[in-house]
Amino acid sequence: MNFGESFRIALRALSANKTRSLLTMLGVIIGVAAVILLVGIGTGVQDEVTGSLEGLGSNLLFVIPGQYNMGMDSGGPPSRYFTLDDVDTLQRRVENAAAVVPVMQASATIKAGNRSMRVVVAAATEQGAEVFSNEVAGGRHYRKGEVQAASRVVGLGYTVAQELFPNQDPVGQQVTINGQRFSVIGYYASLGGGMAGDRDVQVYMPVTTAQKLFGMTDLSMIVVKAADPDEIDVVRREIKRALLPTFGDEFTVFSQEQTLGILADLLGMLTYMLAGIAGISLMVGGIGIMNIMLVSVSERTREIGIRKAVGARTYDILSQFVIEAVALSVLGGVLGIAVGWGGATLIGRLTPVPTNVTPWAVAMSFFFAFGVGVFFGVYPAWKASQLDPIEALRYE
Repeated sequence: MNFGESFRIALRALSANKTRSLLTMLGVIIGVAAVILLVGIGTGVQDEVTGSLEGLGSNLLFVIPGQYNMGMDSGGPPSRYFTLDDVDTLQRRVENAAAVVPVMQASATIKAGNRSMRVVVAAATEQGAEVFSNEVAGGRHYRKGEVQAASRVVGLGYTVAQELFPNQDPVGQQVTINGQRFSVIGYYASLGGGMAGDRDVQVYMPVTTAQKLFGMTDLSMIVVKAADPDEIDVVRREIKRALLPTFGDEFTVFSQEQTLGILADLLGMLTYMLAGIAGISLMVGGIGIMNIMLVSVSERTREIGIRKAVGARTYDILSQFVIEAVALSVLGGVLGIAVGWGGATLIGRLTPVPTNVTPWAVAMSFFFAFGVGVFFGVYPAWKASQLDPIEALRYE
């Protein structure tokens, strides 16, 4: 019996029990769809974050308190954090820097009328506009005088502006942040994800204002922009010389390339972890295929006996049941790819979560589904092929 005939017999057997076949495939469909969806989300987030970081340019250095190695804190919490005095030190002593920008971040509640939401306050100096890719959609960015005076002015991220002031211009409006009133001087175009999460739910204010608002002087980090990208190593050495007397070795300087590498490693690890979790459900679907195939062998014992009695070889029986198992898993895999791809597309369009379904994820899911069918179909097929034809014919 050739392969084509075995394939036709397998399809006929599966179509004879449509409901059971569909329920058996459901485990594979869910598993493959989960792999496609979760890998798509992980890849989308990775592309979004690394893309936004690449858009900042190749001449940035990120100075962070504490010792870090490949993105993991290796020295415990730092004994002290950066302050604006350290920013002044870098501005005076780093000769090849085009900008030295202090960055402070904290969470807060912003209110406008009867509307409120939880946001991240991102504070810097006026030079932050030169370093970070924040496109002003209306109004303006805060100015140097407002930083020096710690003025209560704020720029709103895209989502914040839409939520608090739907169908109206937020510029000139008043908002309350942690109980203090601020004037809205501008709002920004949609920026999407970044190193600190969704930048559209951030609000932007002078760093001096944020320090008064939260009653703290610590900075999250200092960003140094090199005047010449080719002098990035020179700027790094100047930063270390300037901070070494005060901080010793309790600070880390990341270049753009190093930061991208760390993020790629961490987000790539997250993507593979998500794929592994989804793969577990695919394995469960494979076990379901094996169970159903064992039931099928039991139900068709007399049929197997008759086929063997009229000359069917062990290989013919084996191949028939393996083909049935593979057909179940492959068809389930194709449907799962369609469901996962469609789900990822909907999530990317209807939510702020970025998604990117890559060809390798689709190929991996398909071949994994095929492998599941083979792996979990072999034992039932082998059991069917080893039945004694006389005993099979006697089976009730």
